[in-house]
Amino acid sequence: MENQVYDLRSAIELLKGIPGQYIETDVEVDPIDELSGVYRHIGSGGTVKRPRRLGPAMTFNNIKGHPGARVHIGLLASRTRVGHLLGRDPKQLGFMLNEAVDHPVAPVTVGADKALCQEVVYRAEDEGFDIRKILPAPTNTPDDAGPYLTLGMCYAHDPETGAHDVTIHRMCLQGPDELTIYMVPGARHIGHFYEVAEARGEALPISISIGVDPAIEVSTCFEPPTTPLGYDELSIAGALRNRPVELAPCLTIDELCIANAEYVIEGEILPNVRIPEDRESGSGFAMPEFPGYTGPAVPEIPVIKVKAITTRKDPIFQTCIGPSEEHTSMAGIPTEASMLSMVERAMPGKLKNVYCSSTGGGKYLAVLQFCKSQPSDEGRQRQAALLAFSAFSELKHVFLVDEDVDPFDMEDVLWAMNTRFQGDADVVAIPGVRCHPLDPSNDPSMSPSIREHGIACKTIFDCTVPYSEKHRFVRARFMDVDPKHWVPDFDGE
Repeated sequence: MENQVYDLRSAIELLKGIPGQYIETDVEVDPIDELSGVYRHIGSGGTVKRPRRLGPAMTFNNIKGHPGARVHIGLLASRTRVGHLLGRDPKQLGFMLNEAVDHPVAPVTVGADKALCQEVVYRAEDEGFDIRKILPAPTNTPDDAGPYLTLGMCYAHDPETGAHDVTIHRMCLQGPDELTIYMVPGARHIGHFYEVAEARGEALPISISIGVDPAIEVSTCFEPPTTPLGYDELSIAGALRNRPVELAPCLTIDELCIANAEYVIEGEILPNVRIPEDRESGSGFAMPEFPGYTGPAVPEIPVIKVKAITTRKDPIFQTCIGPSEEHTSMAGIPTEASMLSMVERAMPGKLKNVYCSSTGGGKYLAVLQFCKSQPSDEGRQRQAALLAFSAFSELKHVFLVDEDVDPFDMEDVLWAMNTRFQGDADVVAIPGVRCHPLDPSNDPSMSPSIREHGIACKTIFDCTVPYSEKHRFVRARFMDVDPKHWVPDFDGE
């Protein structure tokens, strides 16, 4: 049966019917700093500085300076909520995404009559056109370079091969008709498309769709080797919904956009043009990134010249807090899926589950639940960790645990570390390898082994019991009962 969610509005309607998953307010909020400051306390989670908590998604219906605008935040800031939105047990989402990768459903192009995203049109040549007035884009903190698009689905194609791809990048509003776009070198397909276009002296047409089906937001975060260059991640979203994602031709550029998006920005990434990311503010900072720090502004960053903005009637702008649990959901769950698939091919039946923890923003830390069923399995758990490291340069730490440890419960993981781990025998350090540039500790100032920023040390923490010792590490056995017999409204595990 098809999931009833197909766009942002249907996702919100689903959440309205689930206790504790959605709230909204009509109290005026300033998108500059205040909106994110409020949601930090409501439901941000992730690596956001305390006080913060996991909580419901939230819609602000009264945005200062933007009459009639609405802003939604936190749609994916809870693994439980992602499970509701995708119709799957939250602990099985990695397996679900693997199934979708293996059975892709390609997107389709529809006519103008189905392009809901073009119900309202603002063109750059219109008098008074200003993206800062049309888009209620927030800043997360007073240090931000400017208002940011944090959940824009960037869609473009290779000017030579025609291959399409969709990815998420941070984009800062720089003036009436300009955005900057940050693309991590070598990490995203659209970055490659831009390099090809720039080498040809051409601008790269790009559409930016905001406010879409959450299945699309999760699917866009797959990376190689699971989705190599030329693989359109919208096919994964199509598989998740059992229906193709619908695309529509843009009005001012030769590109497609997501037909039922709330907002679409049409533009071109200009060749051989770079400006400071903080040109308008001079703050020296960009925005809060997923590790929990506000990153430095990039001194020279590509520019998108905006040609038009189209919207649905009464559009809902969607945003997120950079270090929130939302990043863990979007980046971590696809990574879990990739690790499960890769290790399963190498050693079938041994890796039972993976959790990319929110403590690492879904990128830096993975917990691998490994099954040792025979003596020859000893040592293979570390090989599984090495496989994960080889595929994901941003992965910094791997915790290995046994089947009786819940990888999604970091307290249970630390219990395993405290009772099954010895620092002199169970730490495997791998220095001098490529790691993530946004980790401030990956710097020569932190260790003599670090030659340049971004090249650092990966570490395995093997918290599994040696196969020959398993008989000594049996957890206390409790009776398996249904507590609802005694407490009918019990909703825990």
